[in-house]
Amino acid sequence: MRRRLIGLGAPLAAFAAIAVTGLSAPPPSSAAQPAAAALPAVSPTPQSLVRDGADVPVPRRVVLVVDQRTDTAAKDRLIALLTTHGVDRVEVTGPDDPPPASGRGLTVLLGPASRPDIADALGGAAAPGRAEGYALRVGHHRHGPSVVALGGHDGAGQFYAVQTLRQLFRPTGGDRWSVYGVRVGDHPSMALRGTIEGFYGTPWTHQERLDQMDFYGDVKANTYIYAPKDDPYHRGKWRDPYPADKLAELGELVRRATANHVRFTFAVSPGGSICYSDPADRRALKAKLQALYDQGTRAFSIPLDDISYTKWNCDRDRAAYGAPGRGAAAAAQVDLLNDIQKNFIATHEGARPLQMVPTEYGDLTDTAYKQKLRSALDPEVEVMWTGTDVVPPTITTAQADAASKLFGRKVFVWDNYPVNDYGNTSGRLLLAPYDKREAGLSEHLSGLVANPMNQPYASKVAVFGAADFGWNDRAYQAGTNGRRAMSYLAGGDRRATGALLVFGDLEHLAPTFGDTPWQDQAPVLAARISRFWTAWDGDGADRDTALRELRTYLRSIREAPAVIRGGAVQKGFTTDAAAWLDATELWGAAAVKMADALAAWHRGDQDRADVLVAASRELQGEAEAVRTTPARNTWGEVRPKVGDGVLDTFLTRAAERID
Repeated sequence: MRRRLIGLGAPLAAFAAIAVTGLSAPPPSSAAQPAAAALPAVSPTPQSLVRDGADVPVPRRVVLVVDQRTDTAAKDRLIALLTTHGVDRVEVTGPDDPPPASGRGLTVLLGPASRPDIADALGGAAAPGRAEGYALRVGHHRHGPSVVALGGHDGAGQFYAVQTLRQLFRPTGGDRWSVYGVRVGDHPSMALRGTIEGFYGTPWTHQERLDQMDFYGDVKANTYIYAPKDDPYHRGKWRDPYPADKLAELGELVRRATANHVRFTFAVSPGGSICYSDPADRRALKAKLQALYDQGTRAFSIPLDDISYTKWNCDRDRAAYGAPGRGAAAAAQVDLLNDIQKNFIATHEGARPLQMVPTEYGDLTDTAYKQKLRSALDPEVEVMWTGTDVVPPTITTAQADAASKLFGRKVFVWDNYPVNDYGNTSGRLLLAPYDKREAGLSEHLSGLVANPMNQPYASKVAVFGAADFGWNDRAYQAGTNGRRAMSYLAGGDRRATGALLVFGDLEHLAPTFGDTPWQDQAPVLAARISRFWTAWDGDGADRDTALRELRTYLRSIREAPAVIRGGAVQKGFTTDAAAWLDATELWGAAAVKMADALAAWHRGDQDRADVLVAASRELQGEAEAVRTTPARNTWGEVRPKVGDGVLDTFLTRAAERID
């Protein structure tokens, strides 16, 4: 490979890579720097991340050693990463090029872990011998420049090594950076990780989907399933080809997904009107898949959820499969799916095994329907399952095993969180961290995808967690991940991260289809209010201190929306959450007024307390008048719910005390 320079500022003298051998720990003097004992926060959590010496400064000039086996997307992302961390010039060279006459800065090696220079530099950090695995090592060379070695088992592994490196930079003052001196050995626990855009209501826009593909690359999610219920060409008009402009958009989306090592999966849902035994309908279905194959799609899904098996869509299906019912519906579906797997998937180069969503997707009851799928569905077909209910409060390894037995294969979980397209989510953003999925599920599932909200940027909080869980479920911690998700949305800004955590606590409730939510509302605020009332009502209580502490937090609620809108947080999030931010500011102001009313009442100033209570109630009325406009969800223009059951209860109780 010929050397080439990527200039990033004033011209600098070119230099080339040197042969990299014998990475060693630095001498004690440099190892004793302040950050030497710290480990960086990396998401998803790597399988192994350990200190391996002192941090390595990032110079103005860097040598990047690649070859023809280096993943293009990984290389492009790496160069962009270096340029945003103070590098003025990157010299791209090959491992077999002659060494330069000089060059004492930083050398970065990117490519297969088996490449001799990378294998030597990695030392004991050998890349796992499994798909998407990688190893990374940052260290000082014994007699030359510092070295960052990034070795992947495959192209995706290289790309994910770069995504980990992205989180290893540490500011050292001014515009200068260092890279943590660490050794990483990593691989995903689940083969399939990501999202399914499978909600009812306004689908995401094309630009929102493009942004999601970049986000999935950042969090090492490798799967996106296109299945928006209200795309007419996905469901009601499934026989009709996509218009040329829409097909072009999907093609661009496929390419953006591929650039982020995301498997774009096209889903088409014919169950509401298909005649299973009609050759014309089967040809129409295959033509729909072919159009997306021609755009670069290599993964396909046939969801058969939310349809009836008590009637047929045509008389010939009764003749072919018998009277409608569970067993007959399964026989018709198996006939169709096996045909697609055998005569489309298996005949198209690079196509992944077909995915399907069964009509019975959310329970553990054995039925004639499941018995037929278990006995007759092609074993290559992947079956999706939502858990023990449409929105399950937990998913355990025992439940996953039971589902696998029912369907005759490991199931692929379609997790209906944080989706907010059903009645019990009316007026809600679901911002609680991904939680209550049992560690060890990776050994019992073929994969896991989250069904997000109509609000794509707000969905990133939970999807960030689902991707982390899918990558390393045994190390996953919901609380830690929730803080990292908010930091990601805030671009690392601490103040904005704190504001997002306060706001997210007010949108923590996660409903089910029943009366009992599976995540509670505002747990942080609820605990603070509980402590306040305990102190307020206690013998010899220091009410002034209790009020001061609670008022400080209530003020942070009032101020959080302005901080979130201050520029550090992703703009899309502030758009998604606009109505909730408006309401939060008003509810927070009302709560501060009520705290001040309590303080006045405690001082014996009843008149002042009454004035403040009235002001609080006026603000509460303004908050209750806010509406979700324009509405993206099926529940329309409704009042955004903010800390309901906690914040409003406090306001009522405080006013009653004063009255």
